[in-house]
Amino acid sequence: MPVIHLDNQPIEFHPGERVIDAARRAGIDIPSLCYFEEVEPSTSCLVCLVKDEATGRLLPSCGVFAEEGQRFASETDEVRAARRSAIELLLSDHVGDCVAPCQFACPVHIDLPAMLRRIGADDHRAAIEIIKEDLALPATLGRVCNKPCESGCRRGGVDSPVTVCDLKRQVADADLASLTPYLPTPRPDTGKRVTIVGGGPTGLSAAYHLRLSGHAVTLLERRDALGGRLLDEPEDRLPRKVLLAEIAQMLSLGVAPKLGCESAIHLEPLAGEADAILLAMGKIDADSIASLGLKSGKRGVCVNEHSFETSLEGVFAAGQAVRGGGPIVRSVADGKLAAESIDQFLRGQTPHVESHPFSVRMGKLGEEETQRFYEVAVGKAEGGGRKAEIEVQRESATGHELSDFRLPTSDFALAASRCLACGCTAHGSCALEKYAIEYGAQAKRFGSTRREYQAQVAAGVIYEPGKCIACEVCAKIAAAAGEPLGLTLVGRGFNVRVGVPLNKSLAEALTEVAEKCVAACPTGALTSKRKA
Repeated sequence: MPVIHLDNQPIEFHPGERVIDAARRAGIDIPSLCYFEEVEPSTSCLVCLVKDEATGRLLPSCGVFAEEGQRFASETDEVRAARRSAIELLLSDHVGDCVAPCQFACPVHIDLPAMLRRIGADDHRAAIEIIKEDLALPATLGRVCNKPCESGCRRGGVDSPVTVCDLKRQVADADLASLTPYLPTPRPDTGKRVTIVGGGPTGLSAAYHLRLSGHAVTLLERRDALGGRLLDEPEDRLPRKVLLAEIAQMLSLGVAPKLGCESAIHLEPLAGEADAILLAMGKIDADSIASLGLKSGKRGVCVNEHSFETSLEGVFAAGQAVRGGGPIVRSVADGKLAAESIDQFLRGQTPHVESHPFSVRMGKLGEEETQRFYEVAVGKAEGGGRKAEIEVQRESATGHELSDFRLPTSDFALAASRCLACGCTAHGSCALEKYAIEYGAQAKRFGSTRREYQAQVAAGVIYEPGKCIACEVCAKIAAAAGEPLGLTLVGRGFNVRVGVPLNKSLAEALTEVAEKCVAACPTGALTSKRKA
């Protein structure tokens, strides 16, 4: 067979085959957003660029037919930078939230929409499994969290935010009071040992996630009980029995606590007992930091913001030891992130974590946009517009007994069903999101004034023009299928988007191939109501 070379690697190709197809058949993923094998490529997204080594030109690989002797570069810094810029241009005009605002605002980034869907379906076991994937002490945090998730809730622009934190707490309370509370299963033991100094919110969170990753964890605490500043919370806000029950459950994973340890810290003996150390002892002064041989930052121990590594190899710091203060939920999130970084370090990887998931964000919506968004979101729900206006009464969450925290099942489900599922339906499967993350794209690099949120609902399909990248795949699928009306590009310049010609409806445009267009859409601009 004839051969082309891609990054000096010989690639066999079939006569008449495009470069992108030959590469993918050889197991090389050249990214693309506008290429769909069944229709002619539009070469519009420019994400599939490769460099022709003979001419030095950057070419869209979906529009180039392979010929014997061609040589292309695909994974050079120059080509990757060009692809990243193409992705960033598309992101600059993208109207949507990859991740729901509540989940983005939550420092721990629990998948809150998924949790609420499970609660709305009365599947509390699945809900607690989602919660405990990210959160060690949900019943505790549900009482002391400052609830940034509810501040970000788009439902608040319509009437009032979904009572996310209360719902999470009640699921956790019911689980804790059950005969078989849920605990995730740790991964196989790695043989690696981690010592955590400090048994407060950061240390407990880190211990939980490190143990789940398969590492042996020793938790050192100077007090005679674990909990740190959680122990200082008033009883009517955080009942001690709830905190102790959750800590005991976490310790049952195999975390080894050592209480009443001396307050003076000496890293040398700890280093001899562990493969990594995490300093999570709370606020620490500059003199104490210097005595440890560490560098001081503005508020505490100086660390790499993307790894929590200190100036000493194998020593990490997080929470108030770094920040000098902050809400409890931030300390819990730091513990989770530090655990992820330490896990990478122990597995021989370069530690790197991000405090926020990648997400394009719409920001605050105007009044008309909010109402439009609400109507579309309610239309996604099974039952075609069920409105769950019931609120969880916060006064019901002030008792001390776990049995006091249970709403009637119907009210509980209705309160959760108020969620508008604001995150993108295509989150996790969107090609634009995938490649934006892979190429380290910045959503706001080419910042522009956001267009208004728009949506059309018809033929079992939701179309959000703000997510459209004008790839024309859906229009070409409709044309190939012989749709009498079909879709086309409308508008001028930067505002060109796919639309229905002659001001007709989406239902008239897609009579036969709506689901095929949904499946081929690379960005979630077209989604199925049944999948939403």
